[in-house]
Amino acid sequence: MSTIENGSGTKELAGKRALVTGGTRGIGAAVVRQLLGAGAEVLTTARSATSTAPEGAAFVQADVRTQAGVAVLATAAREVDIVVHNAGGAQPYRGALAIPDEAWQDALDLNFLAAVRLDALLAPGMRERRSGMIVHISSAAVPTVAPPFLHYTTAKAALENYSRGLAAELAPFGIRVNTVSPGRTATPGGEATREQWARLDAGPGQDTTTPPLGRDGQPADIADAVLFLVSDRASWLTGSSLVVDGGEFPRG
Repeated sequence: MSTIENGSGTKELAGKRALVTGGTRGIGAAVVRQLLGAGAEVLTTARSATSTAPEGAAFVQADVRTQAGVAVLATAAREVDIVVHNAGGAQPYRGALAIPDEAWQDALDLNFLAAVRLDALLAPGMRERRSGMIVHISSAAVPTVAPPFLHYTTAKAALENYSRGLAAELAPFGIRVNTVSPGRTATPGGEATREQWARLDAGPGQDTTTPPLGRDGQPADIADAVLFLVSDRASWLTGSSLVVDGGEFPRG
């Protein structure tokens, strides 16, 4: 990852305040480091008090699956300019009908409603200031039909639809809302999920092939896309979904 400077030699996000959920490892940590490198002041969060934020970032413990956790986070992130909803994930099951009700609810709370709830608390301040950038981390797998992960991709599909609607509502106030949809990325969480899937003997459609560009994604690949979307270089982009997957999931 490289630090981008504007024409005056100043880091492009200097003076900006950013919040990144789930920013202590994997993609989230890479996003935190990229935003810090671009000059932003960054607050991040994780479910566990033992989590360690990247050097230079502030940290608050909060479980964004709950309304109480979101409220704690929103209080700590007052007058934020950039919000990156990265917290997400779900474990696979043996098929769509094997996914229990509590797993559906957890997937919706973590991958969809956390963003809805946090935006509802932070976007009004952005609207008053008539400026802000929101990025929702979705998944390039949304168009696929993989029953073991149907709760996860359904929640992410809802997130993408919500993002487009929110973008249309907030655009007149100078606020941009976009999504980044990663493909298979080399992270500890991603590897653990693939191992779980392999143990379930998921069969056809299991995530085993190398993307067309010949390698798995790295967290920095996703962080670079996020930095672009929150920078002035993307000043005419809103309501968009940037798929970063090495060609793994072609979209028509």
